[in-house]
Amino acid sequence: MVTIKDIAKLAGVSPSTVSRVVSNHPRISLDTSRKVKQIMEELGYHPNIMAKSLVSKTTQTLAILLPRPAEELFQNFFFGELLRGILTVANRSGYDTLLTTATGEHDEIESVARLVRGRRVDGIILLSSRVNDPIVAYLAQSEFPFVLIGSCQAHPDILSVDNDNTQAAFDATQHLIAQGHERIGFVSGPANLTVSNDRLHGYQKALEAYRLPIRSEWIVEGEFLQESGYRAMSLIMSLPERPTALVVIDDVVAFGVLRGLTELGYKVPDDISLVSFNNIALSELASPPISSIDIGTYQLGYTAAQALIRDVQEQPVQTARMVIPHRLMIRESSLSTMIKKG
Repeated sequence: MVTIKDIAKLAGVSPSTVSRVVSNHPRISLDTSRKVKQIMEELGYHPNIMAKSLVSKTTQTLAILLPRPAEELFQNFFFGELLRGILTVANRSGYDTLLTTATGEHDEIESVARLVRGRRVDGIILLSSRVNDPIVAYLAQSEFPFVLIGSCQAHPDILSVDNDNTQAAFDATQHLIAQGHERIGFVSGPANLTVSNDRLHGYQKALEAYRLPIRSEWIVEGEFLQESGYRAMSLIMSLPERPTALVVIDDVVAFGVLRGLTELGYKVPDDISLVSFNNIALSELASPPISSIDIGTYQLGYTAAQALIRDVQEQPVQTARMVIPHRLMIRESSLSTMIKKG
């Protein structure tokens, strides 16, 4: 049976160095790590994870708290890209991942509490943030390593990765204004989510800056689901005075908007223009292609996992709040026919 001492002797290092390589210790040089891992692979050595966990008091596992309701996760490509970024970093750093979710808020807290109290994981990644989020409050109070993808005004000093969603929505709205639109509506997400509030605020700020009307009947709240966008069109397009353009909270919701408008006999962008968020791959393949704010979804997940691992390993993190830049991808859905003809 191959032991750590055997690996150390062949590599010309101490057994403690081999142990640090197995634990992905940050102070081990890349050359030493590669040399030791190559010998381990050649000899077919596999570390005893349970024994390593008992000695190091780490699990080499990160938990990812999935959002509710679960159907949003499986119907929205945004979360797949977010997870891809997280898993890339976790795998490269030698961490396993544990996916967890719950059916209700109380179950969610209990699920997280079991992970924390039992030390089943080294850290937790939260994929979304709510207004006055009890999970954030619990983890902050517990002083357990975690990172939030989003923001939380009640706990501004926590480790978080986000976009400037207010500015992103301002930019989206400003683009529609530049196309000559003065009546602009907003298809929002759940009011209890920080991202919904931030994007709504950015939309309103842009209208105020250009002295355009903010009409409550032009703002429709829903979920991050295609069906929400579809239902929103039944409401908005039945109004006596309708908007000529829409800012939509999410690309998947925008697909529902397109379907609803098509069934009602309206054409995009001839009758109504739209801009949405996340720039998922399918947005470019829609008919017409959807203008969308690229928020760097993969980079959000990648940076969040990177920051959490550094925190778990007690390495310095440059800043508690990291902001990923955004950019507007202009496509046919938001280009006015007048400008296209010109």
